[in-house]
Amino acid sequence: MGRRLVLATRNPGKLRELRGLLAGVPELADVEVLGAGDIDGVAEVTETGVTFEENSRLKSRAVCRATSLPAIADDSGLTVDVLGAAPGVWSAMWSGRTGDDQANIDLLLAQLADVDEERLTASFSSTVVLTLPDGTERVHVGRLDGRLTRDQRGSNGFGYDPIFLLQDGRTLAELDDAEKNAISHRGNAFRALLPDLVELLS
Repeated sequence: MGRRLVLATRNPGKLRELRGLLAGVPELADVEVLGAGDIDGVAEVTETGVTFEENSRLKSRAVCRATSLPAIADDSGLTVDVLGAAPGVWSAMWSGRTGDDQANIDLLLAQLADVDEERLTASFSSTVVLTLPDGTERVHVGRLDGRLTRDQRGSNGFGYDPIFLLQDGRTLAELDDAEKNAISHRGNAFRALLPDLVELLS
C-alpha cells in the first residue's frame, strides 16, 4: 500500500487543490490524498474554535485519530477590513446556512451596500495544520490580499471567489486551477507545508 494522507474536508475543490500541489512535487507525487468522506466512520467535526488555527487543529486531530493516517485540515475565510475582519471564521455560514455560497455573497454585499467599492479591501486567510499519528503537528498560514467587487464574475471557484477582485482586474473565480493554486491563500499555506510533508512522510 502506498503512502496516504487524509484532508479533513468533504469539499471537492479543496481536495483538487491539494492533489494538484502534491502532483508537482516529485517526492510526494505517489501520495494518495483522501477526503474525509472517502473513509467510513469519519464523523463531521464541529468547528467550535474562534480562530482559523483552533478549527484546523480540531479537525486534523479528530481525523487523524479516526483514521490512524496523517491528517491535514485547513480553516479559511474572508476578512473584510471595514467589517472589522468579519466574516472570518464564520465565512461559510455567514447567511446562517453553512455552505450556501450565493446566500453568503448576497448577505455580505447587502451589508456593504453603502460602502464605496474602493474601500472594500479584503483578504483571504488560511491556516493549515498537519497532524501525524505520533502526535507531531505543523502549522502554516497563507494569505491573499485583494478587494471585493459587486460585479460577480467567474465560475471556477467557490465561496466568495466570484466577488474577490485581484490586482489584475479578474476575480478569483475567473482563474483556472493552476493560476489560482499559484496565488491563493490555501495554495500559499499548502506550499509552506510541502517541505514538512517531504520530511515527515518519507
